Amino acid sequence: MAEQVTIKEVLSEEDSQKRNKKYNDYVASVTPKHSWIVNLFWAFVIGGAICTLGQALINLYRYLGAGKEDAVLYQIITLVALSTIFTGLNLYPKLAKAAGAGTVVPITGFANSVASSAIEFQKEGQVFGIGCKIFTIAGPVILYGIFSSWIVGFLYWLYTLYFQ
Repeated sequence: MAEQVTIKEVLSEEDSQKRNKKYNDYVASVTPKHSWIVNLFWAFVIGGAICTLGQALINLYRYLGAGKEDAVLYQIITLVALSTIFTGLNLYPKLAKAAGAGTVVPITGFANSVASSAIEFQKEGQVFGIGCKIFTIAGPVILYGIFSSWIVGFLYWLYTLYFQ
């Protein structure tokens, strides 16, 4: 096991090889150890709970008289709203820390990324803060999503052109 080293000891070391070793020992001593089995379990449970909530909302909206497509749209709106509210109340980051990848269920994770960027940069104002930075995380997702759909559409067009 790595010996317990303080950052002060690392910075005070003059020999670069010893400093590098002390730094690696320091990093090993402060890096949290995680069990992938526990992480997998919580990702499954919380991600599954989010998906179950989504299905329950669809069932609720269908029970209240909405058609299948409308119920799905209402469910999406509800999950986005809940995710945004939980992000604003600083509850979603705590949930994400416990669940890890389980909270990256596309609709809630996407809403969280947009809301957290807006919250983080709101101090810079409406235009240069929220307006410019709101899609910092979500922008690449939108860009590559559109680009990928264009590529798939083009390949499908080629397929239909030559094989039908």
